[in-house]
Amino acid sequence: QVRVVESGGGFVQAGGSLRLSCAASGSGFSINTMGWYRQAPGKQRELVARITSGGSTNYADSVKGRFTISRDNPKNTVYLQMNSLKPADTAVYYCNAEGSNWRMGVRNVGYWGQGTQVTVSS
Repeated sequence: QVRVVESGGGFVQAGGSLRLSCAASGSGFSINTMGWYRQAPGKQRELVARITSGGSTNYADSVKGRFTISRDNPKNTVYLQMNSLKPADTAVYYCNAEGSNWRMGVRNVGYWGQGTQVTVSS
């Protein structure tokens, strides 16, 4: 069983900060890339940031300069530090862990967390 669990969401005023955490676990699962996605009401799910096992990162233009993604490989955990939050950042944030499932004998499989709500008020 592969589990992806997010935490750290909450309510914050505009200009405030939050740090999201995502822990991935499961035997036979080798993580390559982990990413944060978000979905606002009535909107499509979009990529926020992603990070490879080697530390390469990508950010959506809307969050670049404000959000920072990082990971702790030994703990199989990825973080999203969100600063200067705006009401437009309000969404459910989902963590995705992609890698190889050795038990299934496949590569490039992704697992989603259940999501954590981030609400930014003006």
